[in-house]
Amino acid sequence: MKLLSIAIPCYNSEAYMENCIESLLPGGEQVEILIINDGSVDRTKEIADAYEAKYPSIVRAIHQENAGHGGAVNAGIKNATGRYFKVVDSDDWVDRDAYKKVLDTLQKFTMSEKSVDMLVCNFVYEKQGATRKMKMKYTNVMPQDRIFGWDDIGTFRKGQYILMHSVIYNMDVLRACKIELPKHTFYVDNLFVYLPLPYVNTMYYLNVNFYRYFIGRDDQSVNESVMIKRIDQQIRVNKLMIEQAELKLVKNDKQRKYMFNYLEIMTVVSSIMLIKSGTFENLQKKKVLWDFIKANDMKLYKKLRKGLLGMTVNLPGRFGRSLSIACYKVSQKVVGFN
Repeated sequence: MKLLSIAIPCYNSEAYMENCIESLLPGGEQVEILIINDGSVDRTKEIADAYEAKYPSIVRAIHQENAGHGGAVNAGIKNATGRYFKVVDSDDWVDRDAYKKVLDTLQKFTMSEKSVDMLVCNFVYEKQGATRKMKMKYTNVMPQDRIFGWDDIGTFRKGQYILMHSVIYNMDVLRACKIELPKHTFYVDNLFVYLPLPYVNTMYYLNVNFYRYFIGRDDQSVNESVMIKRIDQQIRVNKLMIEQAELKLVKNDKQRKYMFNYLEIMTVVSSIMLIKSGTFENLQKKKVLWDFIKANDMKLYKKLRKGLLGMTVNLPGRFGRSLSIACYKVSQKVVGFN
């Protein structure tokens, strides 16, 4: 059995996928690299096949009809044979030295017959044109050099979350939660990291800057104008987070609080994008989203509305909407996203 399965969802990725793959090859025989060609029409298929031919015991090329990012991740999970599972997007890459430490840590668990449900590492925003690189670290909230549980975790700052870039899941956790991401939908990375959390009991934090998250292309899904254009998909993910992981069933207080904070920021981002679009149709969609939350879970609705972020995005009138956008812009500067 391989130690780590790494899925690379690829759609028309010929311009940058080789950089991603090359950063992962130093894992050698401990890893399997699953290149998921998601119905590409450029040279992605040829590149994937060439790597499989050159590294047959490490690389597997999987070709499928286009199913979107979620469908590609689903294919990765379905075909994975490793003990642990990681997603690396085709325009991102990993740091070589940190990669070795990650594999050494996972191997240590295997040799000692211990396992963790989730390994967390830092990631770096490789923002195009930015001179200062933002890092997402967890030294303020997570113990180091030992296995820990939710009760050992401190208080996360606003804007500090465990994202897809941070996490390596135990395959047993992914099987237990029976995760299946929606096809042809953007922003499903939030579902990938969020839905397994109720099944996570043991964690390990490795303080290395492992994942390099490239951000800033005009066509990227997290580009603000693109997010507004695809707002229906953002809303869909937002609703699925509420439907498929009921917070009231999460027993651990810190675990439930963290998941609430993640859901809160997702709902705020959905609301802000709808407000920023400036159209009457999208303002109505914002009302529909909040009505959905109210109908689904009144307690959750009240808690979201009562929070500072919830109150801000629900301020009435043109002035209220302007204030919401101003607060969002401040958050962008502080956190470094988009």
